[in-house]
Amino acid sequence: MAHKFDLGRRTGILLPLSTLRGSAGDLGSYADAGRVADWLLGARCTLWQHLPLNEVSPGQDSPYAASSSFALEPVYVDLRAIPDLENLASDEEVELGRLRRQARVDFEGYRRVKRAALRRAFGRFRERERGTDRIEDWALYRALHDERRKSWRDWEPGLRDRDPGALEEARARLRETIDELCYVQWVADSQWRAGRAEANGKGVKILGDLPFMVAEDSSDAWSLQRFFRFDATVGVPPDAYAAEGQDWGLPVPRWEEMRSAGDPWLRQRAERAAELYDVFRVDHVVGLYRTYARPLDKGPPFFIPSDEPRQREQGERILALLGEKAEVLAEDLGVVPDFVRASLARQEIPGTKVLRWENDLGVPRDVARFPRVSVAVTGTHDTESLSTWWEGLEDGEREHQLRQPMLAPLRGPSEKKFIPQTKTALLELAFSSSSDALLIPITDALGWQDRMNAPGTVGTHNWTFRLPWSLPDLFSAPVPVAVARELAHLAERYGRTR
Repeated sequence: MAHKFDLGRRTGILLPLSTLRGSAGDLGSYADAGRVADWLLGARCTLWQHLPLNEVSPGQDSPYAASSSFALEPVYVDLRAIPDLENLASDEEVELGRLRRQARVDFEGYRRVKRAALRRAFGRFRERERGTDRIEDWALYRALHDERRKSWRDWEPGLRDRDPGALEEARARLRETIDELCYVQWVADSQWRAGRAEANGKGVKILGDLPFMVAEDSSDAWSLQRFFRFDATVGVPPDAYAAEGQDWGLPVPRWEEMRSAGDPWLRQRAERAAELYDVFRVDHVVGLYRTYARPLDKGPPFFIPSDEPRQREQGERILALLGEKAEVLAEDLGVVPDFVRASLARQEIPGTKVLRWENDLGVPRDVARFPRVSVAVTGTHDTESLSTWWEGLEDGEREHQLRQPMLAPLRGPSEKKFIPQTKTALLELAFSSSSDALLIPITDALGWQDRMNAPGTVGTHNWTFRLPWSLPDLFSAPVPVAVARELAHLAERYGRTR
């Protein structure tokens, strides 16, 4: 039986681990979960929203460029919580000091330090016992990838095509590296399970993200090649934001082949997501109903399946499968056919309501009429901040916004500026919505202009935003204390106290 979202008015914060600074000012870690939960509870927030925690593909920083559906990102391991690591080397301490002082996250710097320390810890661990083989196929992929420094599609035929003899030879030759990778995953998994249990014990649910698809250069695509086609890539059709549509460069799933085999990949992903999260948001849910494929030979794009009845049946079947393991939310943004939203409503799967996009020809919809089974959000990891959006509005658009009773008091000489009163009014509008759940990116809660990601761009400005305070400072620094107080007040006022 599918799990239904635990109804009841509640609030959550989008606060990725990468935005946090741990107790020592380092990158946020899996072991910090319980302490973060304390700050969230002070803000009367009982949902903690994360970006995907999967290990990212080599050379990438985006959490959506996953190298695996199952392996965790080692950069969030807390080195000080590893029993096999007594002390950091002096050069590692120096490098961590430099990284702590950076305004933005230097993922590669953190990975370099943590890989070296974890390698030493593994040496001590190996003296006692062998590493786990729970995710050995992923570890073999990563060991081969590190050795060759190129996509598995460009490996020699025996390894590319997974010839049993070639794989066995590689396992034997790379045994130590494979064991070390498995050990690191054991450490990461242990820390996250303990952190999640601590947060749960305090009353905070973990809301994770289930990416629609993995990268082409991933262990999933290499291990399960029969379930993907590589003559086309996944994208989305043209819309108001992208006249040519978007090409995400992801492999196209062979949904019927998966179904005929009993959907092993989907079932394993659902089981792993349930191990990591209490609730998970299905990214690009429309893609489960109809996947938009863009042929590499520049032929006309097409949907899989091609007709609405089969699209509806496929989407509902997959969502029912995913919902067997945990509570499910849907990211139903962008160009989404009416039948998909009707289907989600029939299944009582909450869709997403981004306040700024909920309008009819520029006229905002009444937030009090949002479906109860939905998630209201002030923004997402991909949107510009509330501050930037408000100050960039055309005069006519702002006039429509100011006609809403809660925003009417903003009229006046400063109405085009994003001042503290603007932030409070927009947050109050969000809290007053009839949606059961409300999610707020930490940047919107702060009222800052920073954003987590600018879609369609590449660079270190994406995914590297971090807060200026260490974790203990969240409970004493004036700004985070005031933010928690404001959110708690709004939660009390609008009955979001679950």
